[in-house]
Amino acid sequence: MENTLVFIHGLESSSQGIKGQFFSKNFPQMIVKNYKGKFATRMRKLNRVLAGETDLIIVGSSYGGLMAVAYAIENEDRIKKLILLAPALTLPEFKSNPNEQLKIPVIIYHGINDDVVNPENVKNVALKCFSNLEHHLVEDDHSLHKTFPILDWKKLLVTG
Repeated sequence: MENTLVFIHGLESSSQGIKGQFFSKNFPQMIVKNYKGKFATRMRKLNRVLAGETDLIIVGSSYGGLMAVAYAIENEDRIKKLILLAPALTLPEFKSNPNEQLKIPVIIYHGINDDVVNPENVKNVALKCFSNLEHHLVEDDHSLHKTFPILDWKKLLVTG
């Protein structure tokens, strides 16, 4: 069974941003859509886009990382892995259940020079939310412009 690959862009970005274009070009089967509006509007669209999809590997960038985790909390059985790039898990929109951790593999890459989303605060939230966490603090900024292009995406976007 082939995995369903999904990319969710950040708040100020779009499917035509650097990461969206990268995935569209290098992984043409990946679902890369535009999300606009308030959190609830974006989540409704994400739920429509992923209706009926299984074996999901979701890459979420910043606000898209927040959306990916919110989706995973409701649909963990349909997800194989989350890859979160400087996820905005410290925003008030994020509602996690402190008594229940997600068990799916979660990989986070976060720049130590991020001046948009505090990497230490996100790490503290992540440690409480995910039981199968791989966390990477990297020498980079919020957009991960140095790290993103050199990650081994072929390896990251598979399970096992």
